Amino acid sequence: MPSEARKSKAQKAAESEVDSFRKDLGPFVVAAETTRMAMVFTDAKEANHPLIFANDSFLSLAGYDREEVLGQSFDFLLGRPADSDALAQVEATFAGSSKNDFEIRFHRKDGSTFWAAVFISPILDKAGDVVQHFASFVDLSKHKEEEDHLRFLLGELNHRTQNTLATVQAIAMQTLRGAANKKVVDAFEGRILALSTAHSLLGRKLWATVGLRDVIDQILQPFGLSDSRVTRFSVAGKDVGLEPKAALTLAMVFHELATNAAKNGALSNGAAGKIDIAWQAEPNTRGDRIQLRWQESGGPLVTPPGRKGFGSRLIEGGLAQELGGEVHLYYEPAGMVCQISIPVPAEGWLVSLE
Repeated sequence: MPSEARKSKAQKAAESEVDSFRKDLGPFVVAAETTRMAMVFTDAKEANHPLIFANDSFLSLAGYDREEVLGQSFDFLLGRPADSDALAQVEATFAGSSKNDFEIRFHRKDGSTFWAAVFISPILDKAGDVVQHFASFVDLSKHKEEEDHLRFLLGELNHRTQNTLATVQAIAMQTLRGAANKKVVDAFEGRILALSTAHSLLGRKLWATVGLRDVIDQILQPFGLSDSRVTRFSVAGKDVGLEPKAALTLAMVFHELATNAAKNGALSNGAAGKIDIAWQAEPNTRGDRIQLRWQESGGPLVTPPGRKGFGSRLIEGGLAQELGGEVHLYYEPAGMVCQISIPVPAEGWLVSLE
């Protein structure tokens, strides 16, 4: 520790502040001094929230000496120039207008960075006024390293999955050429491409939650979803997040519906048809469910098929087997209608994205 003569005015003032509230919060301050968790106190009466106390664990985490941090504003660890979003988060937390815990990236004295989970809580005097803030830090460096490693492994897995699907497609094309008619080959290739598209979307989201709108957008792009020349689709519904299993299943269902529409329905034979897709999440006696409706119009006159093909079996059976859902196909003369009802399981693969 430096001698009294060498101490700065800011440090002396800060130490004086520590002495004043140590008497009132004696056991708590003593505990903060000795705990392994990084902790600081700041002066709530000053606009820049200067540090008036820092324990040894915090100094070790940040790489500073005590005299280098006492009197400094709380955000000096954010680096210069500080990230505006991080500054806004810190200020909102001190003001009590935001949640009091958050994750943020800090800078050490040597210029390296570290992520920490921060918890900030006000300290009140006897009159109920905020006089100090107490902040604790949990070093997330190891956690972030594990996240980066997992992200790398997922990227490698996604790459290999795409290569595998491409290999399967190539083998199938070589095997089926000459042994099956072109319709069968095209149908198989389309399904492999749809599966590959769904895997790519999930890979970009690190196999976490993906939006229903993203699934629809990716699968229906080849069928003219975003064609600026003519509006063939309308999509309506509050976006919801799907877990990978649900996203993959629905991606294949949308592909089969769109393929059928292109061959026989609203998108076939140059017809000026249209497809309306709408959904909503709603509770019922069997629990929360998402109700989705695919409705075609403006295409050729629809007649029920004489037999069920693979696409119909996948649509009606896939959801029931994979997600415990229900699908009903209605071959109405004006256009085919597909009504989908999917349960939201107890662990919840569906979350609102808005």
